[in-house]
Amino acid sequence: MSLIPATILTGFLGSGKTTLLKRVLSEAHGQKIAVIENEFGEENIDNDILVADTKEQIIQMSNGCICCTIREDLRATLRDLAEKKRKGELDFDRVVIETTGLADPGPVAQTFFMDDEIAESFLLDSILTLVDAKHAAQQLNDRQEARRQVGFADQIFISKTDLVAKDEVDALMHRLKHMNPRAPQKAVHFGEVALTEVFDLRGFNLNAKLDIDPDFLKEDEHDHEHHDHAHGEHCDHPSHQHGSDQGHGHHHHHDDDVKSFVFRSERAFDAAKLEDFLGAIVNIYGPRMLRYKGVLHMKGTDRKVIFQGVHQLMGSDLGPAWGQDEVRTSKLVFIGIDLPKDILLQGLEQALV
Repeated sequence: MSLIPATILTGFLGSGKTTLLKRVLSEAHGQKIAVIENEFGEENIDNDILVADTKEQIIQMSNGCICCTIREDLRATLRDLAEKKRKGELDFDRVVIETTGLADPGPVAQTFFMDDEIAESFLLDSILTLVDAKHAAQQLNDRQEARRQVGFADQIFISKTDLVAKDEVDALMHRLKHMNPRAPQKAVHFGEVALTEVFDLRGFNLNAKLDIDPDFLKEDEHDHEHHDHAHGEHCDHPSHQHGSDQGHGHHHHHDDDVKSFVFRSERAFDAAKLEDFLGAIVNIYGPRMLRYKGVLHMKGTDRKVIFQGVHQLMGSDLGPAWGQDEVRTSKLVFIGIDLPKDILLQGLEQALV
């Protein structure tokens, strides 16, 4: 049996997760989808399309979709679904897990890697994060959960953009890009999203494509004068002191604790040194490291080495060969909470040949 793809849908309260989910479930895509909800909130999926079997807490919907409420462990629910599918008791093609508005998607994602039984049945496809344009600024300022959800995302959908001015949307997108340059952003209206943008995004595939917006990298190169807060870091330039309330450009006064930075080098890495360094870093900072991913130029191999991680879990794989005329460059992006950028950059530098 091939692996069942799973998508984690996350986002702040009221960002439109349920609207998006209803739309995905009701669209005629010919796929049978099992939905796992962390809890049925007040605005749950329309009960009229649900046929409940309360004992099992698995609910068959009129269009062949299945819903489970998790009041117990996610692992048990996933195992149960996989077993029912194997036995032919339930028929579904993929799973969508809707987290509660304040959930940290990290532990949900880790379940797919830490539990062998789950890893043999499911393939984590991606984490989708919905952001409510109208309330995002406040939520990102006040709630670390909201910032973490952005840091984990493989794809960000911004809802309710019609309720705010264009410059506010631009400022929000700019801010999100600095928190997570890996995730493409898309403004969506009433949860209207093409399914190709929801499923099979392969956000957790170890592939050679490292999706970082090229402008983000350019900004990094050309903004020498503003180098430090090209990624939302603290900046000591007097005009950008955080105490000053003059509006010097909309992205200087957010000092989000979720930040990203990129490391690049054309010098090759020494495998043993890099492994030691990353092992030590993950040991100390793992809980604060949300997502990290890289394409590495390693000494002694003509192939790219692809690596990625979530929190303390890290994996790597040999990718395709470097092209004949391709410049062999290592590129890594780290997204985390108050990560010590200087220590990381210095350690990576020291792991080069």
